[in-house]
Amino acid sequence: MVELLRTNDLVLISVVQSLLDEAGVGLFVADSYAASVDGSLGFLPRRLLVPEGRLEEARRLMVEAGLGDELPASRN
Repeated sequence: MVELLRTNDLVLISVVQSLLDEAGVGLFVADSYAASVDGSLGFLPRRLLVPEGRLEEARRLMVEAGLGDELPASRN
């Protein structure tokens, strides 16, 4: 699994999860439990991980859905 993005935005996580689920791309949201320890203050980001062989597909799907600005700048 490789990191697609990391974010504190729970709505974005939900949208990306739905988008990738619909396309059959596996997604694992890491650090959910650690982030819940912050008391819902949102200062600990969650990492969205996808299978390494599907990273480019996941990135393409996000760009096509208008979410390309949410991807890390180093990979855009």
